[in-house]
Amino acid sequence: QVQLVESGGGMVQAGGSLRLSCAASGIIFSLNTMSWSRQAPGKQRELVASITSGGSTNYADSVKGRFTISGDNAKNTVYLQMDSLKAEDTAVYYCNSRPPWVPIDRGTWGQGTQVTVSS
Repeated sequence: QVQLVESGGGMVQAGGSLRLSCAASGIIFSLNTMSWSRQAPGKQRELVASITSGGSTNYADSVKGRFTISGDNAKNTVYLQMDSLKAEDTAVYYCNSRPPWVPIDRGTWGQGTQVTVSS
């Protein structure tokens, strides 16, 4: 059974940093594409960052230069380092895991972790 458990959310002032973690089990972590998405109140879920099994990364324009996604195959964990946080980064952040040929909506989602940035 595939399971993703996020941690590291919390409340931080604008300009601060947080690091989110997503621990995966029940998958061949090294073969999957891992990603982070977020959903703010009243808004659609948006893809923030992704990393492939080969280490290629992609970021939403809104977080480029501020967020960094990375993975640790030995720990089956993916991270999202968030720096220079803004109030508009406030959202529930979700981890996702999927084989690269599967659309993200059909992948496995974690339960989400709340990030609140105060201005």
